[in-house]
Amino acid sequence: EVQLQASGGGLVQAGESLRLSCAASGFTFDEYAIGWFRQAPGKEREGVAIISNTDGSIYYADSVKGRFTISRDNAKNTVYLQMNSLKPEDTAVYYCNRVPLGTPWGKGTLVTVSS
Repeated sequence: EVQLQASGGGLVQAGESLRLSCAASGFTFDEYAIGWFRQAPGKEREGVAIISNTDGSIYYADSVKGRFTISRDNAKNTVYLQMNSLKPEDTAVYYCNRVPLGTPWGKGTLVTVSS
């Protein structure tokens, strides 16, 4: 069974940092690009960052460029999202998934940034 489980969320103050982890299982990890996505209350889910499995290319949403860093460790089947200089508008449930999308979403991890 394909599973991608996000963890590492929490409550932080604006300006602080968090590192999220995405543990993957049930598929050949290094054959897939992996993305981080988030859904804020009352809003659509949006892409935050995607990391390629081939050439190392990375995509960031404009809203997180310069603050968030995505990385992957193929030996550990894990993708990370280092989030610095967090803002209240980063408050959301964060999910990870294979790209292209098609795998059912996991539970996500809640990030709450207070002002």
